[in-house]
Amino acid sequence: MNRQKIAILTDSGTDVPREYARTHDIFIVPLTVTIHGQTFLDDEHLDVQTIFDALHEGTPTTSLPPGETIESALQKIREAGYAHLFIITISSGLSGTYNLMRLLAREIEHLECRLLDTRNIGIAAGMTVLRCRELIEQGLEADQIEHILRKSIQETKVFFYVPTLEYLAKGGRIGKVAATLGTALGIRPIISCDADGCYFPIKKPRGQVKAIAACVQLAVEYAQGRLYNLAIAHGGAAETAHKIKAQLSECIANASHYLEGVISPALCVHTGPGLVGVAVQRLEETRI
Repeated sequence: MNRQKIAILTDSGTDVPREYARTHDIFIVPLTVTIHGQTFLDDEHLDVQTIFDALHEGTPTTSLPPGETIESALQKIREAGYAHLFIITISSGLSGTYNLMRLLAREIEHLECRLLDTRNIGIAAGMTVLRCRELIEQGLEADQIEHILRKSIQETKVFFYVPTLEYLAKGGRIGKVAATLGTALGIRPIISCDADGCYFPIKKPRGQVKAIAACVQLAVEYAQGRLYNLAIAHGGAAETAHKIKAQLSECIANASHYLEGVISPALCVHTGPGLVGVAVQRLEETRI
């Protein structure tokens, strides 16, 4: 039930499933990817294999959603009769999308905009979008929803593994020294987002097998004793994702909601092929 006419606007970096967005009042503005001087929107018309091929040939770059695209989305939402809008973005510590959305939202009239910086990335950020949609359908008022979501952001964690830190280093997301050290020693750090929404290594196993085990362990420990939502996302690593899913199912198989999918092409630019991540969103209730 959406009695207050509440809509949601997010960016493609939150990895919200497109079909779900189309049927649940969720508007998505795409990040942009530039390959060999040509700019593409980060949407269903751009696939991750195109990104991986481009990584071998050069260095694709990403940038914010076009300002005119955001403005158009805001106008469309207002004209559709929505009174309230939740703008939910990937971490401001990793992207300027939040600040751009904030500036443009100030210009729209007759639409109450509430901005939420998830301080997270990928489907871990998208979980806040999905939680918002769930609360809207429960009939909660906008103030109640915002209160719950701000708490939920602090209860959502991502743990992801990449075979190489090369691409995170190229994008300035992690120090080049750390990337070189990891490659030399065979370290495959598990990366998460800190309180400021910036990447940090939460654990430093060596080799893929230990890295997978570490992802599972971290997710299990974080979900332990709580009701939770769970997601597994990958960048061209379906087999590894399946292994993690199998291990998780032996430990925490009773998620309130479970998601599985491929990360957006724009995010693949910064991770390269092979990423596998687990996101856990702890809910308000504590399991007895």
